[in-house]
Amino acid sequence: MTVLLSLLAAVSYGFGDFNGGIFSKRGGAWAVSLMAQVAGTACVLVYALVDGGDPAASDFAWGALAGVGNGFGTAFLYRGLSSGRMGVVAPVSGVGAVVVPVAVAVVTGERPGLLVWTGVVLALPAVWLVSREPAATAAGAPPAAGSGVLDGVLAGLGFGALFAALGQIPEEAGYLPLALNQLVAGVVIVVVALVLRQDWVPRNRWALGGAVSGVLGALATGLFQAATQQGYLSVAAVITSLYPAFTVVLAAVLLRERVHRTQGAGLALCAAAVVLVAAG
Repeated sequence: MTVLLSLLAAVSYGFGDFNGGIFSKRGGAWAVSLMAQVAGTACVLVYALVDGGDPAASDFAWGALAGVGNGFGTAFLYRGLSSGRMGVVAPVSGVGAVVVPVAVAVVTGERPGLLVWTGVVLALPAVWLVSREPAATAAGAPPAAGSGVLDGVLAGLGFGALFAALGQIPEEAGYLPLALNQLVAGVVIVVVALVLRQDWVPRNRWALGGAVSGVLGALATGLFQAATQQGYLSVAAVITSLYPAFTVVLAAVLLRERVHRTQGAGLALCAAAVVLVAAG
C-alpha cells in the first residue's frame, strides 16, 4: 500500500508542478504559488473537519515545520519552472526531496541497505550533470540548463524538509496538521517574496491557475502522509520523489523541450538514484 500511495502522490505532484510552471510564466511564480497554497489549504481544511482525528501539540508543530519546507520548496520550484527548463529544474528538486528524508529516517532509526546508500551517492553526480550548460546557446533557444538549477536545489531542500516532517505525524492525528502545513506554506511564500522584493499579489487571471496545482499538491501531500503511516518514510519519500519524471514527460511532449546528452545522462542518474533507494 505504501508503494501505491506514494506513486499516486508522485503523479499528482508531477502534474501539479507542470501546471504551475505553465501558469507561472504569465501569472507570476510567486502569485501562482500563493494561490496554490490558498486552494490547497481550503481543500485540506474541509476534508480534515469531516475526517476528524485527534492531533497533539507535537503533531501541529510537525505540520508547521512541514509548512515552512512546503512554502520554501513551492516558491522556488515555481520560480525555476517559470524561468528555467522544466526538464532540468524538476529532476534536481527531486534529488533533494530524496536525500533529506532518507537522512532523517536514518537518524530516527530506519536502517536502509546498500542499495539505498548507492542511490544517495549517485544523486551527487546526477545534479552536476543536469546542471551543466551547453557550450553555446543560439538566440531564441530555450534557456540553458543552468537556468533555474539553483531554484531546483532550494526547492528540493524545501520538499525534503516537508517529507521528513510529515513522516513524523501519526495516523490518529488526522489531517488538521496537514491543513496547518498548507496555511503556513502560504505565509512563507509571502515572506520569501517580500525578502527578495518580488511581487506576490495575484494581478491577473493566469495567477488563478495556481488553484489547480494547489488541489493536486494537497492531494499528493495527503497521499504521501498516508503512505508514511503505512510503511517506511524512506521508501515513501523516494517513490514520491519520482514526481519530476511526470513533469519531464509533459514538458518534452507538450513543450518540445530538448534534453542534451550530458543532461540526459544526469536525468538517467536521477532516475537510477530514486529507483535504487526505493529498491533498497
